[in-house]
Amino acid sequence: MRPVFSGIFVLLLFMQFTLRGQIEEDKALHFAAGAVSGAAGALIASKISKRNRFWTVTGSVAASLIAGLAKEAIDKGNGGKWDNGDLAATVLGGVTVGVSIELFSKKSGKYYVKRKKTAKKRKKNDKLMALY
Repeated sequence: MRPVFSGIFVLLLFMQFTLRGQIEEDKALHFAAGAVSGAAGALIASKISKRNRFWTVTGSVAASLIAGLAKEAIDKGNGGKWDNGDLAATVLGGVTVGVSIELFSKKSGKYYVKRKKTAKKRKKNDKLMALY
């Protein structure tokens, strides 16, 4: 059984190296820009909506869409061509951030819950304050 898993692992490892070369560097940069702008949009939407889950994810996607549209408009204005693939990569970065926030945040109904300090952190802070 173990050789089967080893063989599958090696196969997947080689597939990764061949697939990596097929993604253009430009698309990876658009994805990263979408992730950064999506994180900023999610933060702003979360603050405005008082941590509403729907608006946080929507803010992430909307910010990355606006960033992608702006970049493609600048490219078009500078004599380049409009590339829907670049726009899709940018929006995909924002969607990835939005979904990650949704999956890894503590939730209560339709709102995110602010995490409380753990007892260990409180105890550490109390010790530090006792030194003063």
